[in-house]
Amino acid sequence: MSVPSVFAIDGVVRRYEWGSTTAIQSMLGLPVDGRPAAELWIGAHPGDPSRVVGSDDTLDALIARVPRAMLGSRVQDEFGDTLPFLLKVLAADKALSIQVHPNRDQAREGFERENAAGVDIDAPDRNYRDANHKPELICALTPFEALCGFRPVAETLALLDGLAIPELGFLAELLRGDDPLRAAFTALLTLEDPAPVVATVSARATENGPLRAAWLAAHDFPGDVGVLLTLLLNHVRLEPGEAIFLGAGNVHAYLRGTGVEIMANSDNVLRCGLTPKHIDVPELLRITDFSELADPRLPAQDGRFEVPVPDFVLTRSAAPSILDPIDGPSLVLCTSGSVAVDRGGSSVELAPGHAAYVPPGPGDCTLTGSGVVFRASA
Repeated sequence: MSVPSVFAIDGVVRRYEWGSTTAIQSMLGLPVDGRPAAELWIGAHPGDPSRVVGSDDTLDALIARVPRAMLGSRVQDEFGDTLPFLLKVLAADKALSIQVHPNRDQAREGFERENAAGVDIDAPDRNYRDANHKPELICALTPFEALCGFRPVAETLALLDGLAIPELGFLAELLRGDDPLRAAFTALLTLEDPAPVVATVSARATENGPLRAAWLAAHDFPGDVGVLLTLLLNHVRLEPGEAIFLGAGNVHAYLRGTGVEIMANSDNVLRCGLTPKHIDVPELLRITDFSELADPRLPAQDGRFEVPVPDFVLTRSAAPSILDPIDGPSLVLCTSGSVAVDRGGSSVELAPGHAAYVPPGPGDCTLTGSGVVFRASA
């Protein structure tokens, strides 16, 4: 079976309660009806695969039928008969859970362990739903706020000293001791009664002060221990076009804004705050990376965000232009303007929020029109 050199696919909207009621709707030209739209999934994830425009196929089904033609030898040999990444538009009007993702070895071991223990794959207390890691990158489309990695200890101590909240004295003491971040993070997660200190920090937090992240957390999840966890983490404010990379063990949470997110194909999430869902503190502490992260931002090189994993690369390009050749498949998502993707005699017109799949093969991939696209590739 031959496949076109480029063809249109439709993403799938996911309506989590933390989503924006306007951002994705406006991008796609959908009615603004008060319902949240949190994510637009573009890819072949079996949970919500994209549909191939003009056919009854989903992208995952088409890849399963002709994996060599759809993925190419390099990607198929390395990742099997699946697209190794998932592309999303994410729009948050409320904080997502503070969370950590495992590396590949941790995911494989945890998945096999829970299988052996007979934990149902859909059980709410299951930690590992597959054997893959879940690195992520998000590039802001609007001003975007997130928690990303542990702030350097000296900076957190300076923050605590400036706040002068007696109830946080134990935290400063731990941060001046051995293995400070592990000790402080563990202490917060295992507080017998966090409510009094959460209430104190929430009362001191203001919308535009040094505790803005705590203010957002307290606004979205009153009384949650996540309010305290924000004190240890980098509060990052991204401008459009800036990005952060979230590798294995990185403690993070998205707080506000819209961005293009790319990740490895995995559902493995261990949560520790700002959530009503299952929290497994011992397992989370086992996989967390307690290194300081001085600069969470990931700069682009000529629009290309290089990451230290083989699963994906994200590139931001403006039309008109010619995309760099790659050895493998790609997804091309339009985020603004009107862009045509041309290759090998096939052409797809893209409006914002719409995407094309480009199978591997010869020939330049050309962008015409005027607008911005993001290309996801392995």
